Amino acid sequence: MNEPLFLKLRKRLEVKPGALITLGDICQLFWDGDREKALARMPVYQVKPTDGNLIVVDIMQVIKQIRSVYPEAALEVQGASHIIVEVLNSRKKANTMLVVLVWILLFVGAGLAIMNFHTDVSMGQVHQRIFYLITGQENKQPLWLQIPYSIGIGLGMILFFNHIFQKRINEEPSPLEVELFLYQQNLDQYYIQHENKENERSKP
Repeated sequence: MNEPLFLKLRKRLEVKPGALITLGDICQLFWDGDREKALARMPVYQVKPTDGNLIVVDIMQVIKQIRSVYPEAALEVQGASHIIVEVLNSRKKANTMLVVLVWILLFVGAGLAIMNFHTDVSMGQVHQRIFYLITGQENKQPLWLQIPYSIGIGLGMILFFNHIFQKRINEEPSPLEVELFLYQQNLDQYYIQHENKENERSKP
């Protein structure tokens, strides 16, 4: 019985420099027994130093490779038509002084942004007015309102970003993680389209 070969490209793969990428690395395969295992070990691409950090592998490259070994195989292709392979080059150790300077810059900048916002909306006067409405007394510094409000801002930021340092509060992704995910998707789509344009230009 001639069962079809089901294959589905993964979305992304991370490899080391000089790695040999096999079919099993970039595809999910379903076929009968030994042939599936043999296909999973089939080399598809050898990472070269000139490739840079990102490599786009097209489904047509995969089909061509499979056809060279099993020309009569019935193929059932599902999922994406490209996979992005990221080459993980060794990274330099972060400069501690630079990290501290960036952290201070971001901390001071965020603090100034919050203070400027509160100045624009006259938050101090709002607190004074609320204090007067509750107690009937005027107070230029209603600390029992301002201190809990300041603590609430910090707790709100923790809940918003869903992290306490590196500890996640719950399994729900934070808005920042969602934005980074969408940014990565857009970036991958750009690389794929850019690669296709380069391939079209290189055709005779």
